[in-house]
Amino acid sequence: MSLRQIDKLATYVGYLRENPQEIDLLFKELLIGVTSFFRDPAEWDALKEALAESLASRAPSQTLRAWVAGCSTGEEAYAMAIVCREALEAKSPSKSPAVQIFATDLDPDAINRARAGVYPASIAADISPERLKRFFVESERGYTVSKSIRETVIFAPHDVTQDPPFTKLDVVSCRNVLIYLTPKTQRKLFPVFHYALKPGGLLFLGTSENVGKPGAHFAPVQGKSRLFRRLDPAPGAARVYLETRARRPVATPAATAALSASTGSLQAEAERLLLEQFAPAAVLVNSKGDILFVSGRTGKYLEPAAGKANWNLFAMAREGLRQELAAGFRKALRLQQSVTRRQVMVERARGDHAVDVTVQFITDEGVLHGMLAVVFRDSAMPKANAGAKAAAPRAGSPVTAARVAELTLELSQAHRDVRAGREHMQASQEELSTVNEELQSSNEELQSTNEELTTSQEEMQSMNEELQTLNQELQARVDNLSHITNDMKNLLDKTEIATVFLDHKLCVRLFTAGSSRIFPLIAGDVGRPIMDFASALQYPALADDAREVLRTLTVHEQPAATRDGGWVLVRIMPYRTLENTVDGVTITFSDITASREREDQLRATQAGLEEHIEKQARQIERSVRHDEANASGREAPDTGASRPPNTTEGDSL
Repeated sequence: MSLRQIDKLATYVGYLRENPQEIDLLFKELLIGVTSFFRDPAEWDALKEALAESLASRAPSQTLRAWVAGCSTGEEAYAMAIVCREALEAKSPSKSPAVQIFATDLDPDAINRARAGVYPASIAADISPERLKRFFVESERGYTVSKSIRETVIFAPHDVTQDPPFTKLDVVSCRNVLIYLTPKTQRKLFPVFHYALKPGGLLFLGTSENVGKPGAHFAPVQGKSRLFRRLDPAPGAARVYLETRARRPVATPAATAALSASTGSLQAEAERLLLEQFAPAAVLVNSKGDILFVSGRTGKYLEPAAGKANWNLFAMAREGLRQELAAGFRKALRLQQSVTRRQVMVERARGDHAVDVTVQFITDEGVLHGMLAVVFRDSAMPKANAGAKAAAPRAGSPVTAARVAELTLELSQAHRDVRAGREHMQASQEELSTVNEELQSSNEELQSTNEELTTSQEEMQSMNEELQTLNQELQARVDNLSHITNDMKNLLDKTEIATVFLDHKLCVRLFTAGSSRIFPLIAGDVGRPIMDFASALQYPALADDAREVLRTLTVHEQPAATRDGGWVLVRIMPYRTLENTVDGVTITFSDITASREREDQLRATQAGLEEHIEKQARQIERSVRHDEANASGREAPDTGASRPPNTTEGDSL
């Protein structure tokens, strides 16, 4: 809730309903997958010693079966396989020991990791060098469990509190699982483990776990060890576990949700009571015989099969019922109608009993269409034949004829069933032959595809190397371009020349920092026409001149006055790419206010000088005329007297 920033539990429940994936995440957070190889080594040594004692009176050909409940990522399961292998080899070194380990857990992801059998190099701290060398293969990722050990372990998702247990086991390991369960759930699991173990089987618990009340189901093997041995059950308690499960209907998730929704309804409770107490035992199955729903007490007719959990009708049928049930099931499925088998003898530990089995094919439209309902009804046992000869009627009597007719009918029915079974077997053989041919063809196709994929992989590797080389070249070019870009930016910034780059539509492509003195440009203005911006220049023909430059491809220069009294030299040039194509214009704005002011000063100075020179020239001209007039009145004029008054030699010059 903290992670999702939710402060109320009701809000989080609503969030779970709207986001189904959150349920899986929450489920994974609740699991605690802490495990390691040979945790608590002294306990494993005690288990190995107890196994050696149990195997002393055991036939070497028998398979040693063990179940590791809550195996997490598989370390404990492989440790169990190693210990069982060592215990068997110590007894019969010359024979290859047969070991079968069932490892189960709630988390499918942990099961997948356990199936891989790959662990980091850090496991060397928990495993002796001898075991590490013999039962593991070192690889780049760490250590991989050897094939001989991996083949002895079967991993499967399983809920120990709900799913049927494995049976006929020598060892059950449920270490550090019970500590996370309530006492009520713990008390429920001990009969399950007791039922799963063989007489004298071993229960292996964690250091903080116990079997509760001593003497009920298990007894400690030695001292303070968490190893317990199965005790023989009390009279009448052998089937407590199975009968307990038989009283509880098993349903699909949809049916369970429907029943849960109506728990508070009086009508639903009454219907449940009638189904349990008075309705016949029945199961709902699909066309393959997989049980989808169980109603009533079916323990007298069905029982969990030994080994891996299997909810198939034919696998769970008791002795004597399986053959008749299979024949009736095939006939009902083929004819799509109801088939009844009467007075079928079912074998039980308390004695045989007769049962009528009805298999009804469901033809109603809806979710149940195509399914089959199997109903079990207890039948009266056939009367004993003692004294039958003495009481037998004469041959040809009506009773004898009726009996013969009944037997003939049954024999004909049996012949038809055998014929139908034979035809079904032939059809199945043909289908299997076809499937085999298709699989062989698919295998060849897959081999061909594998070869093509291998070739493609080599080509991809070669292409990958080429791409890596090209990537390095491109990276070098990018670095070079980055350096050039930095140099150009610094150059444009240091020259303090405002520059604006326009495309062929006179839209802004790029501009330097100094351009803000002429146009109010920002980074987001790239792509906008230059005419959209108010200019600081008194130059209304700027856009027209830019278009003229695009047309003539000639450079245009023109000084322009600014609105604050300054002057700028506007230079418009074609923008040429590396391919020598024109792709817009480049406009530079150079501040010439200072040079313009100096030019004006020089012009004023020049005008003053020209006026002064003109004045001096007029004075010289008057002096020359005066001198000429004086020369005409004298023959030898005095050089000093010939100068006009108030003049000097410099002025004359």
